[in-house]
Amino acid sequence: DYIKWYNTNRLHSSLGYLTPLEMEIKLNNNLKKAA
Repeated sequence: DYIKWYNTNRLHSSLGYLTPLEMEIKLNNNLKKAA
């Protein structure tokens, strides 16, 4: 449960105050646009 919370709810300053999940989605969208 902690890992799920950590990846979906906890904001990270090094990720621009996004969650790891939000950052992954953002990166995937950017890669699709570049392809």
